[in-house]
Amino acid sequence: MTRFPVAPGAVADVAAAVGTDPLTLADLLRVASDPGFDRWRDQVRRTGGCSDPIHLSGQTVTRDRRTGDVLYSYSTVAEPGGRLRIACGNRRASRCPSCAWTYAGDTYHLIRAGITGDERKDVPVTVRDHPRVFATLTAPSFGPVHNRPASGSCRCGTTHAETDALLGTALNPERYDYAGAVLWNNYAGQLWQRFTIYLRRELAARAGLTQREMKEECRVSFGKVAEFQKRGAIHFHMVVRLDGPKGPSTLPPWWASVALLDDAIRAAAGRVAVRVPASGVFPARTLGWGTQVDVQPIGGLGHEDLTEAAVASYVAKYATKAAETTGTADRRIGELAELDKLPLPGHTRRLIEACWALDEAYPDRLLARWSHMLGFRGHFSTKSRAYSTTLGALRQVRADYRANQERRERGLPDPDDSPEGSTLVLAHWAYAGHGHTPGESWLAATIAEGIKANRTTAREALAELDNEGEW
Repeated sequence: MTRFPVAPGAVADVAAAVGTDPLTLADLLRVASDPGFDRWRDQVRRTGGCSDPIHLSGQTVTRDRRTGDVLYSYSTVAEPGGRLRIACGNRRASRCPSCAWTYAGDTYHLIRAGITGDERKDVPVTVRDHPRVFATLTAPSFGPVHNRPASGSCRCGTTHAETDALLGTALNPERYDYAGAVLWNNYAGQLWQRFTIYLRRELAARAGLTQREMKEECRVSFGKVAEFQKRGAIHFHMVVRLDGPKGPSTLPPWWASVALLDDAIRAAAGRVAVRVPASGVFPARTLGWGTQVDVQPIGGLGHEDLTEAAVASYVAKYATKAAETTGTADRRIGELAELDKLPLPGHTRRLIEACWALDEAYPDRLLARWSHMLGFRGHFSTKSRAYSTTLGALRQVRADYRANQERRERGLPDPDDSPEGSTLVLAHWAYAGHGHTPGESWLAATIAEGIKANRTTAREALAELDNEGEW
């Protein structure tokens, strides 16, 4: 690679031209001029352009188990900075877009397998014929907010654009129930748990069965994802499927239907109630789901737009997000004084302040610790055991593929060739830090954009071949 020196006086001009600051550009030039730059770039490409890679130091030795001969050895001593960089694996797109892309892809395949079936993921294709719905449970109202109703005109008298910063904010902040909003987010996990219990009870009641008989005839499977609305309230999207007693491999009972599942979901949502005791100046309250419950069959007559792929894509999209839509911080807030340093919208700041105000009254709820999430402390993406494969299994498939690929490149024997295994791997790794310098971060982002562009080009090419009937 040919490198061209840049005079110190010209750094500021070049920085302005490439859209970065002089300090970042100076560091970028340092990295690009380093003798180990090509290897550093290769490492970053292997992470997919990870924004915050984990740094490891150490070594690995592969020996022939019978003779003790060294077949392969590797050490990070020869790597740039004496470190090996691996992807951080963060699911949040606000932290690492490249790792979030991988996580979203895994979630897509996990959710889609539970809808369409996939023998490679231990889900038979017969689940296509099981009752399946895509449902949404929302939070109740905590006060009127600026919105875009079907009539087009908000209660404030304005027709808001889709990008209007006022959307989701309180019409009257002084009367908005900020305490109720963050407590609801905080208890959303319990609300979900009780919903799943009541759903099974409602299904059993409609089938004329006891709870024990229900377990012997039908099993409820689901995959869900949480999403923040602009007003700062969490809500859940879920795929719900009815199976036979042993899961997706068994047919659901004769009485199981989409209509019955729809009715049971609405009834179960209406029954859920979680009591929050009074504490200090805060009164007791009962939390429940909002009245807006949406249930739609997946595919089928009249529902062509709600395809299996569309549902899986929707769930995967929100699996990589948190509370970014509200303009909140994407990291924990150590003390309330930090809010003055953050560019927070007024509505979001009030929600965070409510978390801190409630923290002393409800210390077991860890509201201040989760104030950057507006009180929510649950998992964003979950599934029942029998719904589909697991994210861990999908990651293992990818890891095994890469291990086999590297083994072939190095000419190493397959460990499955003999019952005892023909090789022995001895490794020692130590954590050596994480992240990039400013210049490395700029270069990694450029690499990530290039990888993204290549994916888009390949996808468009495949789609074009498919449309022409050549794929």
